[in-house]
Amino acid sequence: MVSGPRVVIIGAGIVGCALADELTGRGWSDVTVVEQGPLFAAGGSSSHAPGLVFQTNPSKTMTEFASHTVRKYLTLGTFDQVGGLEVATTEVRLTDLHRRQGWAAAWGVEGRVIGPEECAKLWPLIDQGKVLGGYHVPSDGLADALRSGEAQARRAIERGASFLPHHTVVGVEQRAGRVTGVSVSTDEGLRTIAADVVVCAAGFWGPTIGAMAGVAVPLLPLAHQYAKSGEVAQPGGPILRHQDKDLYFRMHGSRVGVGSYAHRPMPVAQHEIAAKATTMPSLQAFTAEDFEPAWRDARELIPSLEGYCEGINGIFSFTPDGFPLIGQSPGLEGFWLAEAVWVTHSAGVARAVAELLVDGTSGYDLHECELSRFEPVQLSPAFVSERGQQNFVEVYDIIHPLQPMESPRPLRTSPFHPRQQELGACFLEGAGWERPHWFESNRPLLEKLVTRRHGGLSPELFMGTAQRGEWASRHWSPIAAAEAYATREQVALYDMTPLKRIEVSGAGAAAFLQYLTTNNVDKKPGSVTYTLLLDARGGIRSDLTVARLDEETFQVGANGNLDLDWLRRRAPAGVRVRDITAGTCCVGVWGPGARDLVQPLTDMDMSHAGFRYFTCRSGYLGHVPVLAMRVSYVGELGWELYTGADLGLKLWDTLHREGVTAGGRAAFNSLRLEKGYRLWGTDMTPEHQPHEAGLGFAVRDDKDFLGRDALSTELTRKLVPMFTTEVVMGKEPVRHAGRTVGYTTSAAFAHTLGRPIAYAWLPIELAEPGTHVDIAYFGNRVPAQVAAEPLYDPGMEKIRR
Repeated sequence: MVSGPRVVIIGAGIVGCALADELTGRGWSDVTVVEQGPLFAAGGSSSHAPGLVFQTNPSKTMTEFASHTVRKYLTLGTFDQVGGLEVATTEVRLTDLHRRQGWAAAWGVEGRVIGPEECAKLWPLIDQGKVLGGYHVPSDGLADALRSGEAQARRAIERGASFLPHHTVVGVEQRAGRVTGVSVSTDEGLRTIAADVVVCAAGFWGPTIGAMAGVAVPLLPLAHQYAKSGEVAQPGGPILRHQDKDLYFRMHGSRVGVGSYAHRPMPVAQHEIAAKATTMPSLQAFTAEDFEPAWRDARELIPSLEGYCEGINGIFSFTPDGFPLIGQSPGLEGFWLAEAVWVTHSAGVARAVAELLVDGTSGYDLHECELSRFEPVQLSPAFVSERGQQNFVEVYDIIHPLQPMESPRPLRTSPFHPRQQELGACFLEGAGWERPHWFESNRPLLEKLVTRRHGGLSPELFMGTAQRGEWASRHWSPIAAAEAYATREQVALYDMTPLKRIEVSGAGAAAFLQYLTTNNVDKKPGSVTYTLLLDARGGIRSDLTVARLDEETFQVGANGNLDLDWLRRRAPAGVRVRDITAGTCCVGVWGPGARDLVQPLTDMDMSHAGFRYFTCRSGYLGHVPVLAMRVSYVGELGWELYTGADLGLKLWDTLHREGVTAGGRAAFNSLRLEKGYRLWGTDMTPEHQPHEAGLGFAVRDDKDFLGRDALSTELTRKLVPMFTTEVVMGKEPVRHAGRTVGYTTSAAFAHTLGRPIAYAWLPIELAEPGTHVDIAYFGNRVPAQVAAEPLYDPGMEKIRR
């Protein structure tokens, strides 16, 4: 008996095979996998992939994908769990290995940093004198890509799936915005295979398939070099990475395979793949001159290597941000992607996509991987090419969490950008936006502040520099302390333009938003509501600020393009969902002096009685028409002021004068953490439910909404603030009684409180204020104590005055 919709999967590489297995394992048996090549060595990346599975990743989701891949392929008998070893030949890399071990512990993977002697025992061929230490994960290893793919395909076939070799997709059929099937070319001519769902798992051919569907697939194929040494006297060993030289190694019997990311990026255009292929589409002609420097570096670490052969330039897929492309296309219903997936994450990604298709939601947090995460400007061929090549260059680099892309910049700027430049803004970048993190023009404020406020403390202690190591001091300035104090004591301006703004309008807009969000947004015009978007499992998809402008128009402050896609996909007929970010701008005016600054400039009554907290209204600020919302993300009196982008510079100039400070993101982050305001995607994700995230106040029990039936108030874990003795960066493991019990999310130096703070997910039994725990930070112990929140102004007196 056939059940489930008709599914066509394009590509019988390891991802397509794994997805067919996952879908048929969930009862969907009408699954057809079409492949332009033979089965199962089809000629794509899976056919030449070295199969290394290193699980440790700064992304919790990517680590979980890899860990599931290990577990599944172990059960298939296609995984050789030889372990993984990363060696350091520089002090900087050795320090970073401790950071990596912290990620692994935080995400549930066992690993440890070891000395040179133990590295040499695991890999006797390495020159121990070149190695300062290593990071060893016993559960890492080698996945046989072809055997893993075939084993999963055979299982899917037993459940009813069909695999069709030598079927080349030449068209994606669609009608009225929905996919209806694929056209394929075979030895017997053209045919159409009807489908309700089409999943593109074509690997580096993804952009070609996407073009047939009218869907942008932001993926860049790049050639990557790999060769095998002559025979050596080492019978085995773990998979090995020498990231200081962009190299990795694995054993092939008595020969060593050497892979290199040290060479120049070698992008391969879609039309060049077959034209320049050698023995199969994924292999380009080997360029020995590019490999020679890598071979010399390989021999420095492993002196006994003698000669190499079987060199290949094998094609792999890279995306602008290094993450896979997962999910349904925003522009074509029923057309899905499972793209830019390496063997390392193949089984995990396939499981996630199957969960999305069958259950409507996944147990994984997929926000970093969903196709809809990209802004339109990030889909340009030029952007995809430049960022894909840079990701190749940086694949083994040590990347700071705040490190911005270097190019293309500037890409997106607010109307305030010229004035921010004049004030000496230090810009970092996010989603293409130039975001000031502090202003050099505020350095005199810092000097005055230190003189006035530190008392008997050293300036280093007062500013928080004494509690910052070298890592936490990067992309940061003590000027943030001056900007934070100016906000708490006077008034400061913050550029909130990068906040995604969505207009939802139409006769059914209120009912639509009422069902999709947890709080009551169906209030009278002029109201503003903080609320959440949940998925069917009750996981937090996003948090929103919803302002009702009139009976049929709402302005939604969202977190990004994922929210826009979520709303658009679910909007009923008659409800319009429109991204208005590019045509508007916003400045946050916050601090006890905010009313004194704004009131003389406007025709609106800005008194507390005349303009209540969480309300909005339209009026004029000088010559500028504005929408003013009385909300605050820093815990002080103030407003967010919105206007058209054409009037943004005038708005800034109207507000910014002597005595008004421009504040940056560094101060902003410190202030919002003092107040306990969450940052979606960092502090909470779809893995978390509202009550455990401390957001139960935004959930109304007296209305129906998506995800309500899955909510639980019986907590096993909780997001809590902690006072720490050192500034950490987030994603560090939290330990108690000798075991890892949770992980940190956001962290900062709380300038108002004069001490470092961090938020963390902890078991409910350890979430009580006063509980002592430790944070493992670069291998060191950082004492921490759970605190009661909010840490600042618990009575909300500062905001409601």
